[in-house]
Amino acid sequence: MTALLDFVDPPLGLAPHTRFRLDPIDGADGLFSLGAVDDDGLRLYLVDPQTVVSGYAPTLAEEHVDALGLTAADDALVLVVASHTGEGVHVNLLAPIVANKVTGATAQVILEGQDYPLRAPLG
Repeated sequence: MTALLDFVDPPLGLAPHTRFRLDPIDGADGLFSLGAVDDDGLRLYLVDPQTVVSGYAPTLAEEHVDALGLTAADDALVLVVASHTGEGVHVNLLAPIVANKVTGATAQVILEGQDYPLRAPLG
């Protein structure tokens, strides 16, 4: 299931790109590749936090809900950016990527007032 996502603002560090393709990684349940439509070399890896982080339940600010046109909680797809360093794989739980499953409107949101780490180790 490939999906086209249109960011309301460019994701952090990826300006000016706003249109991305989300592809599942074969054989890795909950792992996705997010690639810029107009730049094949620009790619992030995203993880469904429900598959790797117990109890992750971010609350979106009303402004984010409105910007994405979310009308029901089930309309939101929440993914987190994964990065690999010499210390292992980490996920950013403080700034998830949230997509409206119906419209494709997407944003990377900063969760204010919530106690989630910027770099949570996996495994």
